[in-house]
Amino acid sequence: MNAGCKITILVADIHAFLDSMKSTWEQLEARTQYYTFIITEMLKSVGADVTRLHFVTGRDYQIKEDFCLDLYKLSALTSTRDTTRAGAEVVKQSDNPKMSSLLYPLLQALDEEYLHVDAQFGGVDQRKIFVLAREFLPKIGYQKRIHLMNPMIGGLTGDKMSSSEENSKIDILDEEKQVQKKINKAHCVEGEVDGNFLIDFSKIVLFPWLGDLGETFIIDRPEKFGGQITYATFEELKSAFEGKKLHPLDLKMGVAAYINRLLEPIRQAAAQKDISGLLENGYS
Repeated sequence: MNAGCKITILVADIHAFLDSMKSTWEQLEARTQYYTFIITEMLKSVGADVTRLHFVTGRDYQIKEDFCLDLYKLSALTSTRDTTRAGAEVVKQSDNPKMSSLLYPLLQALDEEYLHVDAQFGGVDQRKIFVLAREFLPKIGYQKRIHLMNPMIGGLTGDKMSSSEENSKIDILDEEKQVQKKINKAHCVEGEVDGNFLIDFSKIVLFPWLGDLGETFIIDRPEKFGGQITYATFEELKSAFEGKKLHPLDLKMGVAAYINRLLEPIRQAAAQKDISGLLENGYS
């Protein structure tokens, strides 16, 4: 966005239904509105110019004649092995998969053409779907796109983050005390950086954000425990933690404070807009 790109965000309602019905058809509208609101507020929280955002939903174009015809064309070219492999890290897997989960990667490949994009951005878990798109879109007359991928951050427990495991993640609307409680329970072995959510989140989110603001990473430790600590770069923080000069409790305190700083304007916007109805209709 800072580079001047036009950003189209697909709120993938039909994808959510196809992926083992993670969302029921009746929940889709409320969840679509919730995601549109929450993504906008998250980006505003880190200083993005949200006037450059354009939101679309799958139902805006994925049920139209041309898209469906292209879906049939791709279905005739790809095997169940192709689509199962492509969705392995994204779609819920089973020994006897529903047809919907096999269609999921084909819809995502076609999204690139029908959203008129030059590049698709997603997590590294999407890479096999990107490979499928690059292989099969040219076979029905469409060009390959650029694919940009960001690393995935693990969960608070040291394993994969999971929406169904409450203690593995920070919810965007968690209150300040909830955030602190979850961070205090986070897996964080002294000196170990691999599989450490606090280290990964600091590297990927906090230091880039603070760098944009021209700020350093500050841990407001009480004087009786040594006083305030400041790190100008992520490398300084990582080195201090690996060398056991930064205690896990101090790192947790610092990360929790910055996460709450990021979430507070989102919490305020949610309260002002009163999205309780969306949460009730979308997630109850």
